[in-house]
Amino acid sequence: MPEPEISVDGLELDKHRPHLIKFAMVQLRNATYAEDVVQETLVAALQGADRFAGQSSVRTWLIGILKHKIMDHFRRQSREAPLPDLAEETSLEDLDARFKPDGHFLDNPALVPGADWGDPEATLSQSRFFDVLEECMARLPRNTARVFSMREIMGMDTEEICKELGITPTNTWVLLYRARTGLRECLQSKWFAGERRPEN
Repeated sequence: MPEPEISVDGLELDKHRPHLIKFAMVQLRNATYAEDVVQETLVAALQGADRFAGQSSVRTWLIGILKHKIMDHFRRQSREAPLPDLAEETSLEDLDARFKPDGHFLDNPALVPGADWGDPEATLSQSRFFDVLEECMARLPRNTARVFSMREIMGMDTEEICKELGITPTNTWVLLYRARTGLRECLQSKWFAGERRPEN
């Protein structure tokens, strides 16, 4: 028996717009750019609705399209202008203070290995956690957040990131290290240290 056709109306694409805008804003930090890529996403979804197989949720399908549109935006920007203020964000000077003379990490009281980070699966299921994560992402420096998004959210490898942004593997490593450290410290203080609030 053939699968029933999925109509464009049935997808109710527009109801997903606020979530898509929110996702795009975290990556792009610019309301105009976010609106543009979401609009491109919805147009692409309308044009390709007949290819939606229903194997994932409509939102997951739309986020997949949106990721490609965000990457296209990053590529356009990197062709038009190099990343601004990169030297400050990729400086190694302040990183030395995080290491002992033998190369091992210094202990950071905010990142105690035994700290109660709760049940990761339960945490990830709470929408409030993602609100805090987005807030922490917004606090990262612009270039640091962009490289982290490309690697961890868009799934690009280091070589691709270097090629798209015109930066070195060392720059990429430093930016990823800064992003992960910044996010971990922010989440430790704003979520795992007891400020989390259960959903109603």
